[in-house]
Amino acid sequence: MENYYKHLQLEYFRKNKYRVWIALAALTILMIATFFTSINLGRAYIGPRDIAYVILGRLFAREDILSLLDETTSAIIWDIRLPRILCAFFVGGGLAVSGTIFQSVLMNPMADSYTMGVSTGAAFGASIAIYLNIMAMGFAIPITAAAFLGAVLTLCIVMTLSKVRGYLSPVNLILSGIIVSSILSAGVTLIKNAAGENVGAIVGWMMGSLSSSSWSEVFLVLPVTALGTLIPTYFANSLNLLSLGDEEARFLGVDPEKSRRIFLTAASMITAACVSVSGIIGFVGLIVPHMLRLVLGADNRKLIPFSMLLGGELLLVADTVARVLLRMEIPVGVITTMLGGPFFLFIFIRKNRRRYV
Repeated sequence: MENYYKHLQLEYFRKNKYRVWIALAALTILMIATFFTSINLGRAYIGPRDIAYVILGRLFAREDILSLLDETTSAIIWDIRLPRILCAFFVGGGLAVSGTIFQSVLMNPMADSYTMGVSTGAAFGASIAIYLNIMAMGFAIPITAAAFLGAVLTLCIVMTLSKVRGYLSPVNLILSGIIVSSILSAGVTLIKNAAGENVGAIVGWMMGSLSSSSWSEVFLVLPVTALGTLIPTYFANSLNLLSLGDEEARFLGVDPEKSRRIFLTAASMITAACVSVSGIIGFVGLIVPHMLRLVLGADNRKLIPFSMLLGGELLLVADTVARVLLRMEIPVGVITTMLGGPFFLFIFIRKNRRRYV
């Protein structure tokens, strides 16, 4: 049976290898173009030559190259735009990877970090930190750390509640996530009411934004997202088997309980790191896996790394639009929601038409 499954995998790869390479080439070209376009665009237009000078000068500590530019241009590129662009790419990629994993593990096409309550847990932790920072003069709690801690604690609670006779149940995971998320949402609402006139700070964080991104945020989200992508990609075959159901996975040599725990922890840690940096950014973890399944199929060996690339590209485009579309910056979470809503409406109508044809 196991040899037959490997044979099917090889056949599937042979039939789709050209599609994979074409998709990879297209995504790579698009990412490079978007990267340089995003650095160029803004209230201060900066040419390609200045961008090259700053990046080369900073990376290789070449003061002679940096001396060719004024300090303002160098600061705009290196200290403001480049960290924001990298944060957008890794946050978008991380959210897409976590969405792919959640959907495969829970065998639910609508599953993401909201379903598990991880995003709501991060919002609750951040809301507490923002409220305490407002109320306690001279005493500041790091919002990023509070959001990360809130997400991790929520994961622990959800996984504990979902155990049935010591085993994690996919159905119970979803139900526990919804219950815990509802309770934490009520807590966030209570904190917003208590904040009174200062509620704007909490609401602004929850709408999602990358405007305050710095190199410290990049160094936080980069390693977590990179490891959270590489490890599930390496064990993607186990995730494929887990998607078939516990009985089939166990028959083919996969421990469903252990695998589910590893994948859920990896996806939740990615989400915790991303949300703690950017706030709540919806729909990226939902729409990217669906977009890729339409082109590449359901093999997680390809879905996970491609989710990283396409998710990063999608959020980078959305953040660039949020920066330059109007005079006032739009929260990037609003842009992703405006993109995600119509896309899911399209998927819903498409599936219904196929069902009755």
